[in-house]
Amino acid sequence: MSTIRRLYSCPCEDAPGRAEPSPLLVGQVVELARYPVKSLGGERLAYAPFAVGGVAGDRSWAVYAEDGGIGSGKTTRRFRRIDGLLSLRARLDETAAAALGDGEVPLVVLPDGRELRADDPAAGQVLSTLLGQPLHLRRQSSVPHHDEAPVHLVTTAAVRKLEQLLGESVDVARFRANIVLEAEGVDFIEDDWQGRHLTIGNQVELCLGPGMPRCVMVGMPQPHAGLGPDVRLLKLLGHVHQVRFGLQASVVRGGTVQRGDLAVLG
Repeated sequence: MSTIRRLYSCPCEDAPGRAEPSPLLVGQVVELARYPVKSLGGERLAYAPFAVGGVAGDRSWAVYAEDGGIGSGKTTRRFRRIDGLLSLRARLDETAAAALGDGEVPLVVLPDGRELRADDPAAGQVLSTLLGQPLHLRRQSSVPHHDEAPVHLVTTAAVRKLEQLLGESVDVARFRANIVLEAEGVDFIEDDWQGRHLTIGNQVELCLGPGMPRCVMVGMPQPHAGLGPDVRLLKLLGHVHQVRFGLQASVVRGGTVQRGDLAVLG
C-alpha cells in the first residue's frame, strides 16, 4: 500500500541525513483494541485496519459535555472530566466491522447490558441521567478525539517492569492501547524506539513518537474489564517514568494488522 498523508507530525523525519538503522525484530502483536467512543470501554479485535486516523473506527465518536468539551478522564482546553464513562463500553457490530467507514455508528453498551446506537437521541438522554449531567454523543469533526496521537502502543516488557516495581500483576487493559506487543525483557524498552519506524506484518508501518502521557484514567475502575480503582499506578509512573507509559504513533503506511503479526523496528 502507498504511503498516506498523516494528520500528526512524524518525529522520524526531523533529522534529515540520519543513517538508517538495521531492521530489528522487537516483538509480536498479542492484543489489538478499538475504542469506538472515546473514554468508554472498547473491544478487543482479532485484526484491525489502520489508516491515516489510526485504527478504523477508533474514538470516532465521543461523549460531549454541555459546554462542548469532549468527555474524558481529565479537564483541559479540549476535554472535560466526566466521571463514570468507564462504566460504559462501545462496540461496532459485525456488519460495521466488515465495512468500516465514516458512516458506521457504534453501539453504546450500558451497565445493565442494554445497547443504544450512538446517533440515537435517546442515548444522550440515558447517559445524562446515568452520569448526572447534560450529555450528548457526537461524531468527530474538525477537533480530534485522540489525546495525543492516533495510535497508542505498549509492550509487555514495560508492563513487567511496572509489575516488578509495584510487586504485583498489572492488567494491560488499564492503558487502553491499540497495540500490545509481546517483547522480551523487563524494562521500558520502547523508550529507545522513539523517532523510528515500526513495520507490523506485511502492510502497516508506524512512525513512533514520544511516550504517552498518562492521566487518572489508568487507575479508574473498569467494570467491563473486571478492574477496580488503583491510584498507585499514576503515582508510580510519576515517580519512575515522568508519568509516561507506552508510545504515541502515527500511520505512515496503512493496511491490516492481525494478532500474531511480527513487529520489526527500522
